[in-house]
Amino acid sequence: MRGRRWAVPALTVCLLAGGSFAGAAPAGAAAAAGQQAEPSAPALISAAAAEDARNRVRKMAMSSLPDEIRSSAWLALRSSRGDAAIAEWLAPGGGFQKALQRMRTTQNLNRAFCERVLLTHPASFSPEVHAAAERAVAGTPVDQAAFVRSGYDAALKRDRAAREADEKREAEVAARDRDFVRNIAENDPGEQVRVAARWALRPGAGDADVAEFFGYGWTTGATLDLEGYRMRIADAEVARHHTLSLLLEKATAAEEALKSAADKAKARAEAERAWGEVADHADAARKAWLAERDTAVAQAENWRNVAKASKDSADRLWKNIGDAAAANQDSWTGEQTEAAGTAGFWKDMFDRAQDSEDRVKG
Repeated sequence: MRGRRWAVPALTVCLLAGGSFAGAAPAGAAAAAGQQAEPSAPALISAAAAEDARNRVRKMAMSSLPDEIRSSAWLALRSSRGDAAIAEWLAPGGGFQKALQRMRTTQNLNRAFCERVLLTHPASFSPEVHAAAERAVAGTPVDQAAFVRSGYDAALKRDRAAREADEKREAEVAARDRDFVRNIAENDPGEQVRVAARWALRPGAGDADVAEFFGYGWTTGATLDLEGYRMRIADAEVARHHTLSLLLEKATAAEEALKSAADKAKARAEAERAWGEVADHADAARKAWLAERDTAVAQAENWRNVAKASKDSADRLWKNIGDAAAANQDSWTGEQTEAAGTAGFWKDMFDRAQDSEDRVKG
């Protein structure tokens, strides 16, 4: 059986965080014995899972996820009901999923579009779009709907007309630039970046389309890829934590039932199976997060190369992507670190579940 050196540190962390232990001995019983009762191993595992669930919700509250998710996460964290409020927020139909539903309303989608355009269309390349997006973001829902409906396209046309009148910009796109975009369309790690590159090279597209890819299309695709990644891992991890809580409850009950079971062999087999399910779930989650880490590693390396190419290039066209490339590299490096850390949590859950499976074997 594996050693359980993690028990005391886990208990200390949970107490400092104000946590509680499901399944621990009543305080009165401990006092009557003249000493503090030591939490059981299942209680320690449940406490560690609850602590990580709270940390996960806190990370979402402090993240770059949409406002609806962040504000809902803060409400759960500030609830006087503690871990119960966190569990409800993570559960199907709970706070997280309700926030997703609010995000999908037309008004919220319009606002998100305006904010994304403002972020991805620099004033240096798209002054008309940038200014129109600024007005929309600062305006009313009606203003934002108008921008989505027609204001964005109209501003794009004004910016393109201004660039076409600038002979210096017209001469910027070279054959090597088009070849580079073609390579991105086939090999970039980001799906939305590949889509944007293919659009720039679509039949009938010209140099202006390639220039616009460098000016804002590349950044827009990259932003959508990052947003999509963050939403996907948030959604998946909410589901994993909810499943973990159910499996831990089942395994803890099975182990407790073993103590008084008439048929010890049957009860032991059920307890072993229950802890094995916890281990399997944790191992699958660990592997999923390692895959997410690899995704983030590839993206961070890709944007490091783009940032370097932009810095080394004398072409004005390449300067449009420089700042965004450096920011994307930093963002994906952060996602890489987060994925590795979360994989570590699930590895710890796997080890603890296996220790519990060994323990109930006797």
